[in-house]
Amino acid sequence: MAGTTPGTPRVLRAMNDRAALDLLLEHGPLSRTRIGKLTGLSKPTASQLLARLEAAGLVVATGTAAGRPGPNAQLYAVNASAAHVAGLDVNAQRIVAAVADVTGETVGEFELRTPGRRADSVVRQVADALDGAVKEAGLTRSDVHRVVIGTPGAFDPGTGRLRYASHLPGWHSPTLLDELAAFLPMPVEYENDVNLVAVAEQRLGAARGHEDFVLLWNEEGLGAALVINGRLHRGFTGGAGEVGFLPVPGAPLVRQVTKANAGGFQELAGAQVLARLARELGIDDEAVRGPGTHHEIAARLVGRAAEAVEQGEGGPYGRLLDRFATGLATGLASMVAVLDPEVVVLSGELIARGGEPLRTRVAAELAELAASRPRLITGEVTHRPVLRGALESALATTRDEAFDTSR
Repeated sequence: MAGTTPGTPRVLRAMNDRAALDLLLEHGPLSRTRIGKLTGLSKPTASQLLARLEAAGLVVATGTAAGRPGPNAQLYAVNASAAHVAGLDVNAQRIVAAVADVTGETVGEFELRTPGRRADSVVRQVADALDGAVKEAGLTRSDVHRVVIGTPGAFDPGTGRLRYASHLPGWHSPTLLDELAAFLPMPVEYENDVNLVAVAEQRLGAARGHEDFVLLWNEEGLGAALVINGRLHRGFTGGAGEVGFLPVPGAPLVRQVTKANAGGFQELAGAQVLARLARELGIDDEAVRGPGTHHEIAARLVGRAAEAVEQGEGGPYGRLLDRFATGLATGLASMVAVLDPEVVVLSGELIARGGEPLRTRVAAELAELAASRPRLITGEVTHRPVLRGALESALATTRDEAFDTSR
């Protein structure tokens, strides 16, 4: 808002414009009268506002509201094509890219399998995944205003190198960020994948309305995201929330954790421990014997255990769920002791498979292990939450830029 001062007509108009655009994003198409009531503006002022936004290409007339006496009221909506963003979810096996319009609707998605790809082809992989999603959306790369890339670990702001994710081949070059910036024509941002899950839950899911929360993610890896006063806490090197390395009672003390890519909490409650627990409890069925990765086997086991408990079977499956819940609560107790969050969001496929039986057990264990008693809630964004968080992160900045009518 260079060249303006608070309270000037231009600034006030811009504030009213943004308020109207936010209402349209929240409610969908609205009439001039409804916008006036929701913003407190007079009908003439609301009409001028809509005319200004329509001329700027930010809103479009979408039809009329029927069902009332007299002429049908014209409805207005945010122009979905005013801006587009992209998000990428990266792991060692694949890159999933998606494009969303400024309303948040996903208009293109593409998955690029990457196992066995050469490490020096990361820039090409990113470009191919992005181009696949852009093509699916019927756009070109230049139509995308911003890209947010989610990866395990975090890029150290001091060195630009990826840390805490040694299993991601090709992503550790000290020049990678510069290479991507030179190759892609739009601003590119990078964020830890679990942090992006927290963004998705804060804006669309279980953490809406909460300013202080911890999100515990348990899927292929075990990690956390910390939100304090409404903002992500990333730490000095970007490593806040790398709780898989957290030393905890009941697990071996692992030294040189980044080289081993393992740690206490991961060894106590990560995906790789479920099969061992099952064997110790005498569980030997298709859930254990079937093919798959540690994560896939663990997801089957936890799902079967939750089903057994819900059906009143209990037995070894009930004990498996008890021990898994104790492991999760042990690590959570350390985080709760330091952060004292309002709520804890439990997320990731392993936790989702456990459902209410697992959540109840974790809550009961945590109540005995921690002095404070945060409420435990289950994550609600279950379809590609990392990707959804990347899109939401990109949309926040892009909307600020696209919707700024004070310039």
